[in-house]
Amino acid sequence: MDKPQILLTNDDGIRSPGLWAAAGALASIGYVTVAAPKEQSSGMGRSLPNSSSGMIREEKLRVNGQDWTVYAVSGSPAQAVLHGVLEIMPQKPDLVVSGINYGENVGLGVTISGTVGAAMEGASLGFPALAVSLQADQRYHLSYSDEVDFSAAAHFTAFFANILLQKKMPADVQILKVDVPSDATTKTAWQVTRVARQRYYEPVAPERKSWDVPGFVNYKEAAFLDGEDKDSDVFALRKKRVVSVAPISLDMTSRVELGELEKQLRK
Repeated sequence: MDKPQILLTNDDGIRSPGLWAAAGALASIGYVTVAAPKEQSSGMGRSLPNSSSGMIREEKLRVNGQDWTVYAVSGSPAQAVLHGVLEIMPQKPDLVVSGINYGENVGLGVTISGTVGAAMEGASLGFPALAVSLQADQRYHLSYSDEVDFSAAAHFTAFFANILLQKKMPADVQILKVDVPSDATTKTAWQVTRVARQRYYEPVAPERKSWDVPGFVNYKEAAFLDGEDKDSDVFALRKKRVVSVAPISLDMTSRVELGELEKQLRK
């Protein structure tokens, strides 16, 4: 146990190629424990559904010639982190990593993301956390498609994981949210960004004739670049085609002068 202990999870499920690309890259820098949802769990944010059974199934998988013992959790990505820390790992992790996700997680939808939600849960327990997503066409978001190349994203997963293991972040940085362009290579530049103040995906109403018929609220990409801040995650990913690295704090308090706001509220 001399190696750094890394807890790896995702929201696409235990058999996602993105998860296994991350596992392979992280294995070069630490001992990786994989605890991830048994089923596809995208869009669950940091939820802890009381309907989840919490059952854990130990599985043996052979990935890229390497044998792994992994843990499939009946629950959300955040619950997979909790079970990983509280029950599965023999000692506390030095780092929690979530990803690699099929599809970018940028703009105001980041709290919807199960990828980011799992990292938030790890950070809330006091561990450095990393959430990694790869830009992908919407048709791949809920898939396990082998048409998506995770090699560059895997490189950046290990790169930033190593930084978090070696360097202490400022007190207000609990998570690094990394979004990799679809055409990135290991040589692609990266930039520290802010989360854009725009909704990247727009909700689409269900097409149905009656509310008695099941209906799913879908989504479509709606991001715009006109007027977008050049230091935002959306601009970096979509316009500059660089890797976006956004520092996230669990403290969601608005960064305003509290005294001045109180005066305004009392007028």
